[in-house]
Amino acid sequence: MDPSFWVCAIVTVASAVTSLGFSVAAVRTAEGERRRTAWYATSRSGALVVVALLAAGVQSVSWLTAIALAMILVQLGDAVVGRVARDTWTTLGPAGTALVNLATLIWMLG
Repeated sequence: MDPSFWVCAIVTVASAVTSLGFSVAAVRTAEGERRRTAWYATSRSGALVVVALLAAGVQSVSWLTAIALAMILVQLGDAVVGRVARDTWTTLGPAGTALVNLATLIWMLG
């Protein structure tokens, strides 16, 4: 498999794992209804990690394209949340991750 596939896979998996990590952290610190919401986010983030790992494992460009696009959208959404919260780091971190993931996807498909 082309090196661009593996770079895109690594960035996509890292993005999904990062989202999972933040949702797990929210579960550990939230209480009440917020904790339930954090559990939902953890469930979805875990599914994204599994799909990203499967795409890499079966070496499927089409699967990886789909999950990379999903993670780009997730990270862009997180950047919007950071912007609304007026938090520079939670805006720039996800936005940067989305751009890196987009660049690796374009490289893989190019």
